[in-house]
Amino acid sequence: MTKIIREITPLTQSDCFTFFSRVKKEFNFPLHTHEEFEINFIMNAKNAKRIIGDHSDSIDELELVLVGSNLPHAWFTHQCQSEEIHEVTIQFHRDLFDEKFLKRNQLSFIRTLLERSSKGILFSPETALALKHRFLNLHQKSGFDSVLELMSILHDLSISRNMRTLSNTSFSNESLSYNSRRIEKAFEYMQSNYDKNITLEEMAKLVGMTEVSFSRFIKKRTGKTFVDSLNEIRIGHASRLLIDTTHTIAEISYQTGFNNLSYFNRVFKARNGCTPKEFREDFSGTRTFI
Repeated sequence: MTKIIREITPLTQSDCFTFFSRVKKEFNFPLHTHEEFEINFIMNAKNAKRIIGDHSDSIDELELVLVGSNLPHAWFTHQCQSEEIHEVTIQFHRDLFDEKFLKRNQLSFIRTLLERSSKGILFSPETALALKHRFLNLHQKSGFDSVLELMSILHDLSISRNMRTLSNTSFSNESLSYNSRRIEKAFEYMQSNYDKNITLEEMAKLVGMTEVSFSRFIKKRTGKTFVDSLNEIRIGHASRLLIDTTHTIAEISYQTGFNNLSYFNRVFKARNGCTPKEFREDFSGTRTFI
């Protein structure tokens, strides 16, 4: 398997989900993972290649897939000849639905669906066709109505027939459920102050630990260093600004706490598999945050 990029999506903790629709000539985003769940509805891309976990296949005219949290995935142009590939993507936080909420009887099908998505789920052409207009028209809804529609779509997916699990192996990393008040406090502080200069010393004092202890602690609990964790938060906010504003890349770099433009470009490409400029050009469709 080629190198897997860890995508930092522009979803903030204040968002429920994001809806993205565009028409393009090719698939050019590399194999990647992210914490968020993702629904992909694709039209007119026959013979493109889909990779989900350890599974790969050519797709048909209609494609509808649910990708679980931290599951490697990508679509590649491959043998697709279409000049007008229509792609609709919905990304939502892995904790959008509380675990206790999902344990209610009425949510049992959605809970099972999300659990199965850790290996990727391919839905039948009949299901894709039945939900086609709801995906294409989701942007017409807003606010609470949008959240209700997403829940309704997930419910309809959960009771649909002939869905198929794709990957043989689950790549989900459940260790991301930190279960630590100190880690939560640290991340809350970084989320609120990402645009400022945050030091390891400052963070260690915040949670009542030495610098060495905190470095080991955050690495053990999250699998990432303090600097990597902070950079991921900053890259997420930078991605949002690249989509939502016309600010220059240099301005966005400084607004998100990167005091060196070259370092920002290098970190962004390492995390998202493309430069900030390429990212902004790639998201030329309609992106809505709910």
